[in-house]
Amino acid sequence: MKLVVAITGASGAVLGVRLLQELESHEVALVVTEAGEQVMRYELGDPELVYSSRFAPHDLTAPIASSSYPVDAMVVIPCTMKTLAAIAHGYTNDLVSRAADNALRMGRRLVLVPRETPLSLAAIENMRAARLAGAVILPPVMAYYFAPHSVDDMTNFVVGKVLDTLGIPHHLYRQWTGPHEEQGE
Repeated sequence: MKLVVAITGASGAVLGVRLLQELESHEVALVVTEAGEQVMRYELGDPELVYSSRFAPHDLTAPIASSSYPVDAMVVIPCTMKTLAAIAHGYTNDLVSRAADNALRMGRRLVLVPRETPLSLAAIENMRAARLAGAVILPPVMAYYFAPHSVDDMTNFVVGKVLDTLGIPHHLYRQWTGPHEEQGE
């Protein structure tokens, strides 16, 4: 699968880094915004994100800035409210919003992982507009049915949900198969 992954400056950089780890066998074009770099350093130290297809956030000459560059899908993880607003309203002022606009215009999968809480009415309306344009809105909402034991388990659940939307098999969390009675009951 050929993908674009963008990491923006919302808290939750670990989600983007973990997704990249899971996508190692896929062709990935990476964009990390300046704020995304700052948040990553603050939250994770200085993770090694070395990609041959890594583009600067304002490089509108990058191949992914063109809708003629074929990709299967794009994920913005985490997605700031600013980036969400730009995507929802077609304001293509940087490479992230331009590549996302291309995905929507070409009918390709676009997954947005907005990381903010509580949500303002403007954020909700922007999510609505992005969804109406064809984006998948996947807030990093936790689940408990698989009995998580750590923050890593919760991170893996969210990243697993992203992979689910892309149709990429994984073993990051136990998928729901229905209620199971305890033995001996």
